[in-house]
Amino acid sequence: MLLAGDIGGTKTALALYVDAQSLTSPIAEATFASAQYSGLEAIVREFLKMHPHPVSVASLGVAGPIIGNEAQVTNLHWRVNTTELASQLDTASVYLLNDLAAIANALAVLQPEDLYTLNAGKPVAGGSMAVIAPGTGLGEAFLVWDGTRYCAYPSEGGHTDFAPTNDWEAGLWRHLHSTLGFAHISYEAVCSGLGIPNIYAYVKATGVAEEPEWLATALAATRDHTPVIVNAALDTTRPCPICATTLDTFISILGAEAGNLALKSLATGGLYLGGGIPLRILPQLSGERFMHAFRSKGRFAKILNAIPVHVIRNPKAALMGAANYGFAQLG
Repeated sequence: MLLAGDIGGTKTALALYVDAQSLTSPIAEATFASAQYSGLEAIVREFLKMHPHPVSVASLGVAGPIIGNEAQVTNLHWRVNTTELASQLDTASVYLLNDLAAIANALAVLQPEDLYTLNAGKPVAGGSMAVIAPGTGLGEAFLVWDGTRYCAYPSEGGHTDFAPTNDWEAGLWRHLHSTLGFAHISYEAVCSGLGIPNIYAYVKATGVAEEPEWLATALAATRDHTPVIVNAALDTTRPCPICATTLDTFISILGAEAGNLALKSLATGGLYLGGGIPLRILPQLSGERFMHAFRSKGRFAKILNAIPVHVIRNPKAALMGAANYGFAQLG
């Protein structure tokens, strides 16, 4: 029995799989609010108490860098250690991989209905592929064909320097740097669930749109402002210009950074958007704003236009990818 996990700053999903042919139908699955637990071990204990099956191997996608046999969850401050987990599970086989590498490992098993195409492009057989996923944070990964199969590689590209592409975004950079005192402004700071409130604060500070009283009340009532802002931006029955401007800015930045990643990895096989936010704003991503920012790379615009761009619609892609990776290690 294989235990697969998708461990993130907001939620942790665990599932049990019998074999590599059961990736779409685990025998048990559950999702937990990560912040309510002291660490992954506590969640694993609770999950296996609910579903008492013997585990022979574990494969876990973690939202953070993997160093040796240990991972640090970037936006949660959990430490995940393979030796400690192996002892708890009574197995010698515990694999850790970056959460974006987990999503990348799912691409080979995703079906056409699991994808929504933003740009059909002209895919190149054996061409590199890349994944960018704005969720709680911003993850990036890429895949390279080695002659027989695609190999997934993680990165911490979401923490590279944010590069404004116009005066409006330059103002955002200055706002974060001078007003909020950010020493390092990464793409994650403006292109993730953590970044959306930063953009909102900038839009509010510029005065281009007023904050309505009902919105101020809703924001004051919760610690997580991102769902409030996104939901208000998408609400066609009660237009909210300040939230709509925030989301438009986010989409432009996401498009630009997706284009950056596509160029750096030369993703002629395709660029894939994962994470929870793209699914939530799919109608807005389907507009011209995202692809315009994606293509706007000067003389390389033609290359970007030929790169297929897809949104991963299957919310369990990271879990499936972690399981797929685990079974591959077993040969």
